[in-house]
Amino acid sequence: MLDVCLLGTGGMIPLPERWLTAFLVRYNGRMVLIDCGEGTQIPLRKAEWGFKSIDAILFTHYHADHTAGLPGLLLTLGNSGREEPLTLVGPPGLKNVVEGLTVVSPQLPYELRLIELKEDQCSEILISGLSIKSMPVDHSIPCLSYCIELKRQGKFEVERARNLNIPVTFWGSLQKGDSITFEGRTISPDMVMGKERKGIKVCYCTDTRPTEALEDFVKNADLFVCEGMYGGEEESSKAVQKKHMTFIEAATLASKGEVKELWLTHYSPSLTDPEEFIENTRMVFKNTLAGKDLISKTLKYSD
Repeated sequence: MLDVCLLGTGGMIPLPERWLTAFLVRYNGRMVLIDCGEGTQIPLRKAEWGFKSIDAILFTHYHADHTAGLPGLLLTLGNSGREEPLTLVGPPGLKNVVEGLTVVSPQLPYELRLIELKEDQCSEILISGLSIKSMPVDHSIPCLSYCIELKRQGKFEVERARNLNIPVTFWGSLQKGDSITFEGRTISPDMVMGKERKGIKVCYCTDTRPTEALEDFVKNADLFVCEGMYGGEEESSKAVQKKHMTFIEAATLASKGEVKELWLTHYSPSLTDPEEFIENTRMVFKNTLAGKDLISKTLKYSD
């Protein structure tokens, strides 16, 4: 299972009652953070999931409301006694951004490992047992959306193992994905495992216009966290101009992508009451939630 927490829901600037958009995913006690705007440390503390087990920080893009909280968080991790490397992931330009931001957080007691993803094609990396896919989106600067998947292997097929005369002592290794050698034969996991089963898929998308490619990218997600910069459709022209989305556009993406649940986030500072627009949004996609700071959920396998 996966634990998820929407740390903040604001766009552009942090407000007294709304922190900037950041999203935390936890699996087997290890965590991945997406975006780290100014003040992200505060909701991180309030969530009480800890700091030291963050293995990676993924950046959608390099506007300040998604990156300015990095130096302080890096120092906090160092002060907590962290020594293991921390992975930072983002579109091209990551090295320059990190070098600039860490001028005020030098001499960290751990290594920063940087992974720059392509800005013009999809990528996939593996971190902390999670498959992390990225896709370029339509914003004013290079920007990525992310899908985090907990993949699930097929069932161990006992009869196939018995037919191959594999001793029970080797079954555990095969279930873990390791090949074994027995009586001069090499047995690989695919020889005794069934088809891969449906895992858990969480998608995070902010700072973009809706696109057909995004519909495919979020297809069948268990949870889709998507920006809703503007609540009312009267602000559609502003959304087009600034390369953002309205609530209805996000809900339309969720509907076309056949996701299970939609959480809206990345609200404009002028959007004081997201709930005012939620009923109209649910007419497009019923299972829509107006995200709030520190909302969390545990996602489990569907079968």
